[in-house]
Amino acid sequence: MNLQKFRWKNLFQRQHVDKENVTLTHKRIYILPTRKGLGFAMLVFLLLIIAFVYNNNLAYLLSFLLASLFFISILHTFQSLSGLIISAGQAHSAYAGDAVIFDLYLDNPSIVKRFNLNIILENAKIINLNVKQKHCVKLNSVTSQRGWHHCKPITLSCSYPLGLFKAWSVFHFETKALVYPKPYAKPLPFPEIATEQQSYGNQKGHGDFYGLRAYQAGDSIRDIHWKSVAKGQGLHSKDYSSETLTELWLDYAQTPAYDTEQRLSQLCRWLIDADKSGLHYGFILAGLKLPPNSGSSHFKKCLTALALFNS
Repeated sequence: MNLQKFRWKNLFQRQHVDKENVTLTHKRIYILPTRKGLGFAMLVFLLLIIAFVYNNNLAYLLSFLLASLFFISILHTFQSLSGLIISAGQAHSAYAGDAVIFDLYLDNPSIVKRFNLNIILENAKIINLNVKQKHCVKLNSVTSQRGWHHCKPITLSCSYPLGLFKAWSVFHFETKALVYPKPYAKPLPFPEIATEQQSYGNQKGHGDFYGLRAYQAGDSIRDIHWKSVAKGQGLHSKDYSSETLTELWLDYAQTPAYDTEQRLSQLCRWLIDADKSGLHYGFILAGLKLPPNSGSSHFKKCLTALALFNS
């Protein structure tokens, strides 16, 4: 029985948002017989009819034995989930088209092992929990567009030990992950870089030593190369190479594209390439202007602005 597609699931699922920690009790656990369990019940019923018709004591004994297993498995299946503590963890961002990852923590505070726990978000994962163990499960959720991606309801189920019953609980955590625009597939040349040259000659401590040049009136005494004077080679001054400052600005208004999403995709590609290259870059987007900088913090600020951009 596929409980994810159960038509009456709205009768069992809670629609309010769960808190950070949820302890599973009888109020949060639902249980129904599986297809195998229904077949097992039908078998017991047929055995009872045979025992009644033929008045066979062995048939009665077998029927009652199987019926006791059927009802006892209800308690064991319920016990597989009862007492577990479920909590939402961190949400990991991704680019549009990729899968975001939601962390889900399962804590077993009891001295009873838990087997075949099935956690379903979009795909199913099966785990076992030892005594007093806390385990983190990473659940994937595929994205299609940028912006906030909210976590869908998470289902935890179990059919241990015989598979005759399935117990489950549904969680609605208020967890969301930020989805960045999908980067443009091909590398793009950076926009034109604005350069500003500043000559640091005759300024102590600026620029690299380049060589010697003939002394000119106005040169600082500190820049005179006294060793050449002592050798009788004349008066010379130290020459420093000029230092070129470059500024790379990534501007939405100057991004060539046909629509908004394509512009954001190109900007995202530039951000990734600039960050990998270790460049200092500024960022301009709809009134937001971030001065040139580098590093993961600056990179995430720019990506966040792209993800939440509303034209």
